[in-house]
Amino acid sequence: MRDGEADPRIIVVKGRDRWALENLMQAGPRGCTPIDHPGPRWSAYVFKLKKAGICIETIHESHEGPFPGHHARYVLRSSVTPGREAAA
Repeated sequence: MRDGEADPRIIVVKGRDRWALENLMQAGPRGCTPIDHPGPRWSAYVFKLKKAGICIETIHESHEGPFPGHHARYVLRSSVTPGREAAA
């Protein structure tokens, strides 16, 4: 992972947190929502990734339909590259 001009850091992410990070990496600048990428605890995964030092922006969006309300869109802002284990 790289943020700004700092040297890259290695962060090991497993399980659903890794699933969420991989989805964020694939989504690019459009980001992910629990609507587009169903998962039981997106907010928890993002919380843990942020705690590990990964920069993720949370954008609050309104939605209409039979159950109007709002949801979060998560956008990865850190530059993250999968390590060797991910490629294996």
